[in-house]
Parts: sequence; C-alpha cells; structure tokens
Amino acid sequence: MMSPNALTSHRWLVPILLGLLALTGAVLSFTLGGYGLLVMTLIALTTVVCSGLNILIGLSGQISFGHVAFYAIGAYISALMTMAGVPLVLGMASAAIVTAGVGALLAIPAVRVSGPYLAMVTIAFGFIVHHGLIEWRSLTGGANGLAGVPMPDTGSLPASTGLALIAVALMVASLMFFHRLAGSSCGRAIRAVKATEIAARSLGFNPVQTKTLAFALSALFAGLAGSLLSPLMMFINPDSFPFTQSILFVLAVIVGGAGTVFGPLLGAVLIVLVPELLSSMAEMRLLLFAGVLLGVLWIAPTGVLGVLQARFSKPERLVPRHQPDATRLASFLTCDAGAPGGLRVKDIGIRFGGVQAAERVSFNAAPGTVTSIIGPNGAGKTTVLNLVSGFYAPDSGRIDLDGDLAGLPAWKIARAGIARTYQTTQLFVGLTVLENLLAGMQRGRLGDCWRKPNPQQVGVAMDLLALVGYRGSVHTLAEALPHVDRRLVEIARALALRPRVLLLDEPAAGLSRVDTDQVAGLLRTIAGYGIAVILVEHDMTMVMSVSDRILVLDAGRPIAWGEPEEVRSNPEVVRAYLGSTDYQAPPRSKLWDGSRDATLFVKDLVIDYGAAPVVEGVNLMVNPGELIAILGANGAGKSSILQAIAGLHSASYGSVVLNNENIETLDASQIAGRGLALVPEGRQVFPELSVRDNLLMGAYTRTDRAHLDQDVNDILARFPRLQDRINSPAGLLSGGEQQMVAIGRGLMAKPSILLLDEPSLGLAPAMVAELYDALAALRDEGVTLLLVDQMANLALQVADRAYVLETGRVVHSGDAEALLNDPELEAAYLGGNVT
Repeated sequence: MMSPNALTSHRWLVPILLGLLALTGAVLSFTLGGYGLLVMTLIALTTVVCSGLNILIGLSGQISFGHVAFYAIGAYISALMTMAGVPLVLGMASAAIVTAGVGALLAIPAVRVSGPYLAMVTIAFGFIVHHGLIEWRSLTGGANGLAGVPMPDTGSLPASTGLALIAVALMVASLMFFHRLAGSSCGRAIRAVKATEIAARSLGFNPVQTKTLAFALSALFAGLAGSLLSPLMMFINPDSFPFTQSILFVLAVIVGGAGTVFGPLLGAVLIVLVPELLSSMAEMRLLLFAGVLLGVLWIAPTGVLGVLQARFSKPERLVPRHQPDATRLASFLTCDAGAPGGLRVKDIGIRFGGVQAAERVSFNAAPGTVTSIIGPNGAGKTTVLNLVSGFYAPDSGRIDLDGDLAGLPAWKIARAGIARTYQTTQLFVGLTVLENLLAGMQRGRLGDCWRKPNPQQVGVAMDLLALVGYRGSVHTLAEALPHVDRRLVEIARALALRPRVLLLDEPAAGLSRVDTDQVAGLLRTIAGYGIAVILVEHDMTMVMSVSDRILVLDAGRPIAWGEPEEVRSNPEVVRAYLGSTDYQAPPRSKLWDGSRDATLFVKDLVIDYGAAPVVEGVNLMVNPGELIAILGANGAGKSSILQAIAGLHSASYGSVVLNNENIETLDASQIAGRGLALVPEGRQVFPELSVRDNLLMGAYTRTDRAHLDQDVNDILARFPRLQDRINSPAGLLSGGEQQMVAIGRGLMAKPSILLLDEPSLGLAPAMVAELYDALAALRDEGVTLLLVDQMANLALQVADRAYVLETGRVVHSGDAEALLNDPELEAAYLGGNVT
C-alpha cells in the first residue's frame, strides 16, 4: 500500500521552485531600476494573467481571445477607486470580485458553444468592452483615458519597487494556486469535464458548473493583474488594451505549455522580454518575434514545458495489492443500501423522428442481481441504457429509484446512485488511473480548490482497483492503458461513485475469452455488495452464465423476460436473432456453378483494436458470381472483416487477395480503385447531395467515364422508388430509400465484388422484401456479393454459401441451404446448446 506522501512524484519540487522564484523576484525588485524594473513587473503581471488563462485552456479546455477585456476592467476599476482616494488593496479586491463576476456571466453564453464559436463569443466580448471604454466618457475619460493614477504609498520603499514586490507576490501566488487547483478535487472535476463531458455527467458532474467556475477564476486573475497595471503606468486608455494583447496571452500559455505550472511564466518571458530584446531591430522585430514563436511551436507543439515534462517526468510506479481490504471495501460499497426494490423501469419509450427506438420497455433490477438486456442489432439496448442514465429523456414511462428519475439530466441521475460504463471506454485522458477513480469518488461535487486527496480516499481507490483485477501502476495516464485495463479501470471508476445501480454497456467487447470470464466473475462479485447490475452484452456465453434475469428487445419492443434457460429456448427470441419474416427470397433457378478462380480470398485474417483479437484466423473465399453470407451474433467480428477487406481498418496479420493481387497493405481509396465497393452499415449517404450526385460519387474511381447517365438510369430502373427523388437531398429520404441509394452508389463503381454490411438494419419488413428482391436479381445477373446481415435466415435464402462466426472465429461453413436449419447456427447466436 502507498504512503500518504506518495500521491505524486517530486511533490516538493514545485514549492521549492516557487520559493526560488519568489526570492529571485524580490532580489530583482531591489537591484533593478528604471526600465528594467518596469519590464520585470510587466512579466510578473503577464504571468498572473496567463496563470488564470491556463486554468481556462490547460484545465478546462476552453479558449478565450477576450482576456484583455478582463485586464482592462481590472485596471479601470483600480484606477477609478485609487483616484477617488481608496487604498490600492481595496481597489485590487474590488477588481478581482467584479471581473470574476463578469467572467461568470460571460460563461453563460460561452459554455453553450465550443471551438471557433467560443472564440467568437470571447472576441465579441473584448470588442464590447473596448468600445464601451471609449463611449463611456463620463466615467472612463473616453479615448483620452485616465491620467494621474496615483502610485501606492509603500513607506520607505520606492513606489516602483513596492509595486514590483506586489506583482512578484501575485505571480508566485497565482502559480501556486494553479498547482494546488490542478491536484485538488475541484481541479479534477474541471479536467474530467474537459476530457469527456459524457463520462463526467455520468459521474454526477455538471459541465456548466465547472466551465463557469473556470471562467470566473480565469477572469479573477486577469482583473487582479490589471488592477496593478494602472498605478504602474499611471495612465491608461482603451489603446492600452489592444485586441492583439489577447492573442499574445493565448500564445504565452500555449508556447510555455498549457496545463503546466510554469508554462505561463516562460510564455510571459517570451512575449514581454523577447520583443524588448529585439527593439533595436526596428521594423524587423515583429517579424523576428513571430519567427521565434513559430519556431518554438514547431519544435514543441505541446509547449516547451509540456514537451520537457513528457520527456523527463517519471512518475513513481505504484500498483494495487492483489487483494483489497475486504472490510473497508464492503463498508464503502454497501453503506448506501437504497430502496429494497432496486430499480424499477415501467413502460418507457422514445421516438427519434419517425423511428420508435424504444416502446413500453419494463423491467425490475433488484439489488444484488445481474439483469441483462439483449437483442439483435438495432434492438434498442443502448437506447434503454441512455434513457435510464439520463442521456435521453423518455417520451413516456417511469424510471423509479426512490422516486421518478425520468427526464432528469444525467448528472442528477448519477448523483441519485446510477453509474455506467460505455461501449467505447470513456476514461478521462490527461488524468492518471488514480485520478480517474478519485474523480468518481467525488460523486459530482466540486469540493475545494486547494487540498490534495486524503490517504483514506486513496486507500479505497486502491481497493477498487484490486477488486477489478487491475495490476498496472496507478500513476499511468488513462490514454496509455491497454484495452483490457481500460475496461477494468472504467468499471472501478463507476464503482467509485458508490452506485446502487451499475449499467454496463458491452464490458467484454474486444476481450479475450480469459478476460471475459474474469469480467463475468467480477460482475457476480459486484452484485454481492447489493448493487443492481444491468448488463448489455453481445457475448451470449457470458450473458447466460452470469444473469439472474434477461430482457430481450427486438426493434425497441420487449419480446421476452425471464431466466436464462427460459429465454434461450424461447422461439420468439430465436426468431429475433436469426431473422423471422413471411417474405421468401427468390431462389436461384439452378445451383451456382461458375469459375473457382476466386475474386476474393482471405487467409488467416487477424484483427484487433489494440486488445485481444476481435477476428482470429479467419479464412474465406468468394468466387465470381457467388453471393456469400457472413453470419454470427453481435460482436462476432462480421463488420470488422468487411472493414479490413475494404481497407478501413488494418489487419494485424493475414492476407487479402482481390483479383489475384494482395491488397492488405493498401489504403481504402487504393482498394476501391481496384474494383471493390463497400456499402457500409448505416448507409452513410451524403445527406446534402442529391440522389443523382450520390450515385455519381460512386463512379469516382472508374477510368471509363462514358455512359454515366445511362448507368444512373439503370440504377433507377432497378430501384424505381428513386426515380421521383432523383434530385432530392439524400438526407431527406427514408431509411430504405437511402439503403437503395447506397447500393446504387456501390454498383456505379462497376465493382468486381460488392460488400454489403447489414443492409436490412432498421428497415420495415416491406422495405426488406424489396431490398432482398434486388439482391436476388443482382445475384442472378452474376454480380459477386459478400453479405453481412443480422437476419441470418433471410440472408441464407439468397446466399450460395455462408460462414458462421463466433467470437471472431469461423465455427461453421457450407452451403446456405444446409445451414438454414442447422442447430449450430442458433448456438452461435444465443450461446450454448439450444433446446
């Protein structure tokens, strides 16, 4: 176990350096004189402004090109008060309070936008303040400004020396505050929201609150620095605060190293001292100064200190114990037992446009049990989790956990005791493993801006990491973790919230069988603490082994609810997974008997996403004129195979041969040019382009550009629905019509093989029938097709052969007719033996 003083490496380095900085500043304040003392004081004040801006940019991830406005407001408030006989210290305090309030008000519109729109808001604010100072002549003196600002009474010290000492004190205090804020609970909340607002809300943090606080603190430091500028210069006017100064403040933070303690100091030295050193260069000095800044950013894109910190900082390696403190962990996780009935969901539903994504979904998740939600692609599983966790507001129904939570924002639902993980892990990048868990333990509260975590909190975090089986260093940054550890740390972070309900969205995705079994055991352990676990997972072996009750969804509607064996043998569940429709696809008039000189040959294909392989050792072959289907449960690796063949994801091993040429090392555009066309899952038409333009985009790789209009007409003859919509934006078409456009776009390339990824997903039965009629016609015309579709029974009706995948491996292959009623196909979809 770690000691209380080992929370971070070199914990005394920053205080020592700040002490040396204070001593150096004090010495220079007494030894420098005249212009040199003025430059040093300006460097100190610029550092104060940039330290505040560093909170906004480095911690909060927001940008402001209007900070010179806060600088000006602070300067004018101080000037007006001191000219009225008020002591400077009261003027400084007033400037800080007013600018912090103005910063909080500016955050109201600013936090609603991001990127260039946020920059525009802050630029507009800067111009408003600048012109306000010019127009409010009765108070600010207008363009003439305020002259005769008195210097403070510093006793026996020269006033310039006294101001320099105050500026140095403010500089050191601002740097120390940033250092303490970054490691405090308040700083972790701000950094967590910066990393991912989605995950931050699911831990109870309100992004508006953290962003507003960052704006207010940042403005406060700018106002403080401005309050000293007016007595230092003894004269201010609007031209003392040009817009370019805001840009220089931002450059100082970025060049020095956003998020580092001393980055603002280094940046302030560069933007204040370097121009002065180049002053003898006359007109060339600005050009040389810009060249220096560009050179620094080119060499150190994360800032000078950012690069040095990444290069030389070596955090202490500290790993959790293999076994947690059982007593402490049980006390932490079970202290809030909550309602004895657990979570009760009653008739919730939501509609997106014309699509009913969830309809009258009901289930109970009792404390200490594992409830799984399963179903084919597009069934609405993740939608239900989003409804329960507050990311969607249901159109109807109740979500009851000691009161109705339906419609509350995600951060309020998290504070009520519901935590979750995600299909794609949402750890806080830029935070260490330990900091991720400490953020979860805050339960959405900001806490203070000064104190470091106490040893008890750290001890519980280490116990949670030991519980989930994490064996790495707790000081490793989240983005540096391998896939398996990211899954484990995300579960531990969700437990740090002390939830009564834990929502897990595909926690085993991308894990090996051994790691999946470990997660399954972990879920039973978590449930043992009285937590209601709700699991969405595609690994049916895991679902059937770990669940107490299972809810099955199909097209957003519940079709089964019960114990695993009861659900697995339910005929309606089997039909939902394998595809059930009254439609019968047209069969071939005679069995395929074409050339065996394969158009596409895949050998020993291995695909991973930085973790355990999602596809391992797959071999398949597609001959000219064949229609081949790849079947399997969700997460089996079907779409990953198509993406690897099309060059959208590089395989880690294996070969792909298209028309006797190896293409596994080529990128997607090169592969498309060699005669392969992919119709991706979700259609992915170009929504702003017309149907005609979408179709013509498909011919982009063709060398033969003749007869394009005739080819478009052939597509319209194949899909008559598109004729009246040929000039309509594709984004306005129905899902089925968009699927026709996507297939037509692929055919316009005149490909040697067409890959179709889940073409029936989300379509109405009538549209599915029309689509499969078209696929059967293409098959009969000799078009070579490789088809992935969740509706296995329907795919087998049109296919010549099929490959069945289970957890990334081909477990069965053969003629489509033989596979149509094979029990092994049901086992691949539902896990285990089907009775």
